[in-house]
Amino acid sequence: MLSLSHQIATLSYRTSYRRAYRTPYRTAHRISRNERLHSSNTALFTSKKERRDNIGRAKAVDRGQYNNSYVHTPNRPLSGLPPLTSPYTVLGIETSCDDTGVAIVRSDGVILGEALASQVDVHEGYGGVVPGLARQAHEANIQPTIEAALSRAEMSAEDVDGVAVTVGPGLEICLRVGCEVAKEIAVKHGKPFVAVHHLEAHILMSRLGTGGVDFPFLALLVSGGHCQILRCEAVGEYEVIGGTLDDSLGEAYDKVARMLGLPVGGGGGPAVEKLALKGDHTKIKLPIPMQHRKDCDFSFAGLKNAFRMAVSKLKDFREIPQSEELELQDKADLAASFQHAAVKHLEQRISRAIVGTTTSTSPTATPINQLVVVGGCASNQAIRSSLSSVCSSHGWKMYAPEARLCTDNGVMAAWAGVLKFNDRTSDKPEGQEVYARYPFASYKKL
Repeated sequence: MLSLSHQIATLSYRTSYRRAYRTPYRTAHRISRNERLHSSNTALFTSKKERRDNIGRAKAVDRGQYNNSYVHTPNRPLSGLPPLTSPYTVLGIETSCDDTGVAIVRSDGVILGEALASQVDVHEGYGGVVPGLARQAHEANIQPTIEAALSRAEMSAEDVDGVAVTVGPGLEICLRVGCEVAKEIAVKHGKPFVAVHHLEAHILMSRLGTGGVDFPFLALLVSGGHCQILRCEAVGEYEVIGGTLDDSLGEAYDKVARMLGLPVGGGGGPAVEKLALKGDHTKIKLPIPMQHRKDCDFSFAGLKNAFRMAVSKLKDFREIPQSEELELQDKADLAASFQHAAVKHLEQRISRAIVGTTTSTSPTATPINQLVVVGGCASNQAIRSSLSSVCSSHGWKMYAPEARLCTDNGVMAAWAGVLKFNDRTSDKPEGQEVYARYPFASYKKL
């Protein structure tokens, strides 16, 4: 047994050891942990700030990826393209996703010929668009579709005066199919060539023909990949005043269609819209997103989650296994409830945008009193009707292209080409690239 003095000495040594080695280690460990937490919180704050800054821009787009050579702005020198003799014709090609669209449009807005090859049957069994299959279908369809459009216009490729093609945003491997063919036609026949932005082409459809809308105007772009409110001053001059914080409206419609077991080969939106006509939205209440937010932004992720929970609860109430489907009437009521909440969300955001635009417009500037609704979701009759009522209540007018021209088509590419050629804007086909992500507007909150 150790003596008392030896035990005291040993205890003193151990205490000193802990102070000399263990305590600094623990302190260093604690500091390191705090530093890591601080670093993590800083990164999270920065990420959230960047997300707020990017509201309304194309999803997942870096701000440094702007292609300044694309958008024709007052600071961009004209291409030197001599004015085309009016009326002239433009061949437009659209292959940004799963539709091969080709059209020949005259400079006065007359559609001389168009053709569209759909891929509904190709993707029907997959629950969505498969990029590889979409590219293969474009490669198989592009030449027959061009020939069909030219035949209906009673023209040949050599007869057209210019070529326009969608170069982004979209599925890159699909965009490339149309772009390469368009470049080949332009080079082979010595035709002026212009690259078209897919979203801008949707917006410019509002100016098609003699009944088109004059600048300036507000545009609501609602599609499968985008949801934005833009202030449009001229061709190539756009300002985003509101955008989605998470999902697009079209994406939400597709998810709802899948949760209800509806066919989505032709798009979930039309399937949900058709079913909602048979339902009663008062039977199942869903929250309207962001009712108390005083801005023009959108959010559909929470609504999608609320819908998923409503489906699950209704199955429990009906004592139906979660793996099985609901009765048709229950599905119809759910579809009606979702569409009611989604449309109300659009109404509130658009009303806010109208009020903000009216109050922020300079007294010397041309007043804005028009809203155009474009994109695939603009073909939805419930959306068109409700937004028309909102505009009327504010003394505004609403315009939307005919339903068949709201979805992707060759006419939009050709008409955008016409308006750019009118501005003497053109691009060199050699080396023209395509862009999966492609911002085209500045962002400004009201």
